[in-house]
Amino acid sequence: MELQERAVGNSQIVNVAFMAVALILGVAGALQMPVVSLFLTRGTGASPMMVGIFYTVNAIAGVGVSQVLARRSDAGGNRRLLILGCCTIAVLNALLFAFNRHYMTLLTLGVVMTSLATTAMPQLFALARQYADEAGCEVVKFSTRMRVQISLSWIIAPPVAFFTLAHFGFTALYLTVALLFALSIVLVLTLLPALHAAPVQAAKGAGMHRATKNRGVGCLFAALALLWGSDTMYLIDMPVYVSGMHGVAEGFAGWLLGGAAGFEILIMLFCTPLVTRFGKRPMMLVAALCAALFYTGMATVNSPLALVAIQLLNAAFIGIVGGIGMLYLQELLPGSPGTASTLYTNSIATGAIFAGLMQGAASEQFGHQAVYWLAMAVSLLALFLLLRVKDA
Repeated sequence: MELQERAVGNSQIVNVAFMAVALILGVAGALQMPVVSLFLTRGTGASPMMVGIFYTVNAIAGVGVSQVLARRSDAGGNRRLLILGCCTIAVLNALLFAFNRHYMTLLTLGVVMTSLATTAMPQLFALARQYADEAGCEVVKFSTRMRVQISLSWIIAPPVAFFTLAHFGFTALYLTVALLFALSIVLVLTLLPALHAAPVQAAKGAGMHRATKNRGVGCLFAALALLWGSDTMYLIDMPVYVSGMHGVAEGFAGWLLGGAAGFEILIMLFCTPLVTRFGKRPMMLVAALCAALFYTGMATVNSPLALVAIQLLNAAFIGIVGGIGMLYLQELLPGSPGTASTLYTNSIATGAIFAGLMQGAASEQFGHQAVYWLAMAVSLLALFLLLRVKDA
């Protein structure tokens, strides 16, 4: 009885540790992402096109590096050790951004370090999936709770990021990010399990099974890339666009992002039973439609109150795609949670490849509204691709 109670207690500690690491990594990322375009514009003097090029190069590097590391982890690697390595590089990368203002250094060394650092999150989710399977936890609920931590981080971090910029500057912001990654290293090292992924062996009939699913995986990956690409265009453009609006405080962009993240949590929790009832495909179709409507609103409204109101559509889009997109890929790729999780993350990076250049060109040549009309068209294309994916 005592041993059983001890085992339950240890399991609860590990569960909390996964949530805590997801939250800390999420906060660290959400402190950086909303301000990168401002950092490059103000800190290095980059033009909108140079900002777009940075996002594109960063995304290309991220896709290649994370996919190689995912294959290694699925082939029997120690995922905890891989997460520790990525977090260590993330600390060094944050220090680089804190003290360097040279665009080409950031575009080369910074991009390489960022691509390694961002692999920590998909590997954390892959480790969590493996742990949930072995511990007998409900995978959907466990993964959703971790995803909630990411949304919670976006409630906290963007307002804090813009407040820090206004009062202390970019150096203080990136030093804070470095401290958060250092804290995550301590938690991963002391509390997360050191599970080795079992090398995936093709079972009898698995080749045909994968062949029938490949088309669905390709369409889903492309749809996710388009949806996250439209979101990246929004994240790059919105801070600069909103900060330039007449009568709008500079920190308003942070509150918009934080408010949307708060709604995302509610939507994620609410959509969990709906996924069980209706399936993942219908929910993803709703998300793509919400995205198209949201970007239409961004292109047409110009009052702060209206911008706040349409964040409900943004929250529905991000909440659904963020909550079930990774699970959808994992179910289409059974036996390879690391590859599926990294595919999901790479869909974000792949979206950023075209998003950076498209946003930079559209903003520089036609203005901010053109960016959102473009994002709306991209979301409708994603909706068409999702119609070609069968429910998992």
